[in-house]
Order: sequence, then structure tokens, then C-alpha cells
Amino acid sequence: MGAIRKQTIISSILVYIGFIIGALNTYFYVKNGLFTPEQFGITRIFFDFAQNMAAFGTLGVVPVIYKFYPYYKDNLEKHRIDLITWAMLAAVIGLLLVIVAGWYFRPFFVAQFYQKSALIVRYYYWLFPFTMGMLFFNVLEGLCWAVNKTVVSSFLKETVLRIITLLFILLFYTKLISFESFIYGFAFLYSIIFILLAVYLYKAGALFFPTIISRVTKKFWKKMLAMQALIYSGTLIASIAATIDSFIIAKFQGLAVVGIFALAQYAANLLQVPQRSIVAVSAGVLSQAWKDKDIAEIHRIYKRSCINLLLMALVIFGNLWLNIADAIQVFDVQQEYSAGLNTIFVLGMVRIIDAGTGLNAMVINTSTFWRFDFFSGVVLLILRLPLTYYLIKNYGIIGSAFAELAAYGVYNFIRYEFLRRKFNMQPFDLKTLWSIMVTLLAFAASYLLFRQYSGWWAMIGRSVIFSGIMIMAIFKLKLTPDAIQLYQVFKKRIGKGGN
Repeated sequence: MGAIRKQTIISSILVYIGFIIGALNTYFYVKNGLFTPEQFGITRIFFDFAQNMAAFGTLGVVPVIYKFYPYYKDNLEKHRIDLITWAMLAAVIGLLLVIVAGWYFRPFFVAQFYQKSALIVRYYYWLFPFTMGMLFFNVLEGLCWAVNKTVVSSFLKETVLRIITLLFILLFYTKLISFESFIYGFAFLYSIIFILLAVYLYKAGALFFPTIISRVTKKFWKKMLAMQALIYSGTLIASIAATIDSFIIAKFQGLAVVGIFALAQYAANLLQVPQRSIVAVSAGVLSQAWKDKDIAEIHRIYKRSCINLLLMALVIFGNLWLNIADAIQVFDVQQEYSAGLNTIFVLGMVRIIDAGTGLNAMVINTSTFWRFDFFSGVVLLILRLPLTYYLIKNYGIIGSAFAELAAYGVYNFIRYEFLRRKFNMQPFDLKTLWSIMVTLLAFAASYLLFRQYSGWWAMIGRSVIFSGIMIMAIFKLKLTPDAIQLYQVFKKRIGKGGN
């Protein structure tokens, strides 16, 4: 777990730097007098549309890369590894399919949104350059996961992308460009970071495109195609399930409400930063462990991920929910966004459940039972689509949040049960319960001490009390061994620095 922990910490720091920049971007999106909620909403649609189309266009090759790369690495010289050649070829074919499908289905797409979400129709064709960049970046990100260079891909995706976005926002803020020009630049964000990542991997000696079919490809191509075909469906299902709400909201309630929902999602997604980092770092490690049949190591990583991610999610959510109402006033956020507060709470519960069940998806995906991820994904989609459609239509964005809570609760329970029954992997113990109880106690103390106050000092006070209690409890109750180990490493480094 040491290598995973080290890379996760570095990745998380870089990702949080990105989230600080992202928070600044979001502030500009939602503050009074700059972007309208509709304009903020269309930026959300860009990401959700591209996520679905990129999932379609990659043709399922990304999991194949980090699943089979260890076999290539152990049997071939670097410059003879042809896995990325075929992955990129598949992505090019996938992109052509996306473009053709986009042209053919445009009339249907327009019919859904022209009444309440006209900006989607207006900028429809600009969704495709954004998709292209994300698609090709995802392929190279899969290579980074396989060769343990996740820090670079995370930095580009989580930090550099937001820095470039900030530059476009500032150009719009200073009236040097129009909103239309802002969208034109926005459409090529992922293309920029794809080029940067390709240059880095090439210079690092990790990116080659041999055209000769290797003996490893000849040996495993049937297994890779079988995995690709099934995971392709699973990836599409997961992507649609994660993004469908934005499109349903846009259809029934308009882009302004999508903007409000986007802010709620952004706030709740803060809880996922450590999870996103550890997923990227663990892919290569878990693939190698499955190849070596080291079940004990896989169980240890899975169990540690559950308690570590749960604790981090609880600390982040506690600070967020204690201060979000004050933050809307302090930061001069448009009052329309206050309608999303209850949605933030429900989505926060979803993220806590997802974090608390740890790396269950990655453990399954890197195993020989990766087909199960497809079947659990089908269950997720069967629950998600009708629930989301019905609840949004009748209850608005809070309905979407409850649909997500129900669907992802069942989805994670199914994957938890599969790992428990198949491999006897039980990641929970009394420390899980203690973590939740301590969080409730810390939250109550922080809230009661500052309930009559508001503004900057109240926000700082609540965060200090809440975080202080949580940190003290983590060490005193020994809720996770990683906290103690990190502290020991920190002490040693400080000691060396002092000498």
C-alpha cells in the first residue's frame, strides 16, 4: 500500500490544487454579474455529452490497456509493445462512428432541447471537438495508469485543464472575448491536454506505435476482444447512468436549472477527489497483483481503500455542509443557486456511500471476473433511467439526487456482496462504525458552537473545530493504519531536515 499511498497523496495534492482553481472557475460562473445560469449549464452539457460519446468512441479499449499491459511489459521490450497502436486505431474508428452518429441523430437531439435549452442546439457541433479531445486523452490516460505515471495525467486533467479554462473565463470577464468565442476555445480544452500528455509520454519513453503484431497480441487478442466487447457495454452503461440527469433536466426544466444542478454536483464531487486519485494509482498495482494471484494483497488494498476513502469523504462533507449556506452569501453567489442546497446534501450521501465501498469497481475490473462489472452496470442503468426520468419530471433536481442515491446504493451493495461471497473480502469492521459516529459528534459540536454566527469567522471556526475533532479521533482511535504511518514518515523527514 506504500506505493499506492505515496502516489495517491501526490495525485490528491495536485487534484486539490486543480479543485481550488476549479472553485475559482465555478465562482466566476455563479457570481452575480458575469455568466448566467444557462451559460454555466451549457458548460456542464459539454462535459456530460463528451463523457458519453467518449465512452462510446473508445470502444472499450481503456480497461484493456491497464488489464493486459503487465503481460506486454513482462514479455516485450518497450518499443515492441503494440497495445497502444491498436488502442489508438480503435479510438480513431470510434471517433468516426461518433461523428456519423452525431450527424444522423441531430434532428432528434434538436427536437428534445430547442424549446427550453436553445444554447444546446446553438452550439451542438462544438460538442464534437470537445469529445474528440476527451476520447484520445482517455486512451493515453489508460496507458499512464498501466505504467504508473498517473501523477502526470491527473495533473493535466485536474489542474492544467482548469487553468486553461480560467484563462478563457478571464478573457470573457475582461470583455476581451464574447461568450461565443469562449465556447469556441472551451471546445478544444481536452485536445490541448491530450497533446501535452502525448509529448510527455513520448519523451519519457513510454509511448510507441509499432505496426508489427507482437507475440503477446497474437496470444491474447481473443481474450482482449472478449473483454473489450463486454466492458464496452459496461462503460457505456456507467457513463449514461452518471450523466443522464443533466439532459433530462435540460429537456424538462431548461439550462438554467442544469446550471443550479451543476453547482450542486461540483460541491458534492469534492468528496470524490481522493477516490479519483487512488483509482488511477491502483489500476496498475491491482492488475499486477491479480496476475501474480496475490489475493491477500488485493484484499488489503481493498480494505484500506474503504476506510481511508470513507474518512476523507466524511471530513470533506462535514466541512462542506457546515459552511455551504454561509458561503453562498459570503461569495455573492446568484440567489438562484440556493435552490440546490438540499440537492447537495443528498448527492453528498451518494458520494459517501461510493467512497465507503472503496475500490470495489477497480478490484473487479482488474480481475478475471471483470464481466460482473457489466452485469452490475446493467442493474444500475435499469434503476437509474426510469427513476431519474420520473423523479426529475415530478420533483425537479432533488428528484435526480434521490434517484442517484437509490441506484448507486443498490449498485455498490451488489458489488460489495460479490467480492464478499466470491473472495471472502469483507472490508468493514467496528472502525467503520466509529468513523461515522465520530463524524456526527464532530458535526454536532461545530454546529452548536457557531449556530448563531455567520460570515468568514464562523466558517473558519466551524471548520477548525470539526476538522480538529476528526483528526484527533483518527489518531486516538487508530481508525486507519495509514494515518499513523504517514505521521511516522513525516516525523522522519522533519528529523532529517533538522539535522
